[in-house]
Amino acid sequence: MSKLYEFQSKKLLKEGGIRVPAGDVASSPAEVREIAQRIGKPVVLKIQVWLTGRAGLGGIQFAETSEEAEDAASKMFGMKVKNFVIDKILVEEKLKIKSEYFAGLVIDDSKKSPLLIFSSAGGTGIEEIARSHPENVSQISIDVLTGLREYEARNLIRKTGISGKLLLQLSDVLTKFYKVARHYDARSAEMNPLVLTEDNLVYAADCHLTIDDYAVFRHPELGIEVAREFDRPPTLLEKIAYQVEEKDYRGTFYFFQMAEEVSKDEKLIGFHGAGGGGSMMSMDAVLARGFKLANFCDTSGNPSASKVYRASKIILSQPDIRGYFASGSGVASQEQYHSARGMVKAFHEEKLSIPGVIRLGGNFEEKAIEILGNYLKDIPAKVEGYGRRDSPEFCAQRLEELIKENQSACYEVKSVVDPALPPNCYSFETLTGKLAIDHEKCPDCGTKGCIEACKAEVLKLEDGKPVLSVSPEEAKKGKCTECLACEIFCTFHEQDAIFIHLPIPGLKEYREKIIKKNKA
Repeated sequence: MSKLYEFQSKKLLKEGGIRVPAGDVASSPAEVREIAQRIGKPVVLKIQVWLTGRAGLGGIQFAETSEEAEDAASKMFGMKVKNFVIDKILVEEKLKIKSEYFAGLVIDDSKKSPLLIFSSAGGTGIEEIARSHPENVSQISIDVLTGLREYEARNLIRKTGISGKLLLQLSDVLTKFYKVARHYDARSAEMNPLVLTEDNLVYAADCHLTIDDYAVFRHPELGIEVAREFDRPPTLLEKIAYQVEEKDYRGTFYFFQMAEEVSKDEKLIGFHGAGGGGSMMSMDAVLARGFKLANFCDTSGNPSASKVYRASKIILSQPDIRGYFASGSGVASQEQYHSARGMVKAFHEEKLSIPGVIRLGGNFEEKAIEILGNYLKDIPAKVEGYGRRDSPEFCAQRLEELIKENQSACYEVKSVVDPALPPNCYSFETLTGKLAIDHEKCPDCGTKGCIEACKAEVLKLEDGKPVLSVSPEEAKKGKCTECLACEIFCTFHEQDAIFIHLPIPGLKEYREKIIKKNKA
């Protein structure tokens, strides 16, 4: 689930007609001062993190003047709060609160409907309040076809002992709250506290929304860069990786960095899993050997070879790793030769200088292991392929031995080099890239094996040269599956005339930053 910050959530509530405190988000102490001056009243400063209990972490401060606000902010910016470094502070008017309430909305999977909870005794420790004072807490399952109707909201609040004008105010807020959450496909939402001020107005003093990952594409206005549940802001490399997943529906590509800053004496490796359970078991095997994981990666659900290629390139964009370990489920139904071809292309482009152990268990694993063995002989480092009968523990042991043979050398991130294609080469667009063929080399090809290698049958011979057998539009829509088989065959058996360019937006610039940092 994708979490929104408090300031983002409040913006949505305000647009939905719910009253929120006057204020704005700041990125510097000077901005904090400016916002406090604009408010012209005592203010509260709140760090913007996806955490609860901010007050106990020093993340909520009060100030009577703009000068005090600026001074407090100067101490708050740059704070390390769990996995967050504070770079945003919400500055708001300090409300004069008469009483506090709680409103929370979650999706009840058992009933397959939204569940709205209201408390007239606030929301701090809502579970305990519900146990010890059940008369103060009520809930209702909402029919998504009708939404939360006003009389239902009134009845919900009335059960907690509230009546009169306050009942009407709160019921109006709850119906609007539900509409906001429903419109933005929230899996959970809460206003905690929802407050009544001394001038008898209801405000959402704090609120949080969590958006369904699968609905994020419907809400580009929210600016969610990575539709994943994180306990920290996503790294730049994670953002680059997510773009690959977002734009290619074939299989899953999940990438999460686990050790962005490490010392060079640590046994750091790149991890490439396939399937959740098998990946966890494989991670345990390498961790038991004293390795530290630079990342977690999962390519499963029958990904294309091009997707696995991009995953490998992204894993190899992390400096100072000493080995590459790929292992996951031993019984995956996906064709393992797609993964093998993706890695072969990536490792050759990278001129891989650190050892790799690749365990590909599942359909056609023998063919996949053969591909790895045949086409990774000439790269600087040794890469070994294994199948389901080889345990993750054995494979982890082999990686440890290979790293020792390689004298524990660390990987150096290389620049992304754009392909130097002949100006008049034959080419067509694929679903996520471009396939180019240098027809000037084709007369010297004795086998024309690229045609047989292309199981999707999108290539045919015309005057002794491979060309599209389908329209360019069909190839671009996915008829060309980007299996990489034609390129692998031509590169290693014939004239090296075929190249499939699979760009990764942002990776070239990212690597240049890493290279520059390492040289400094």
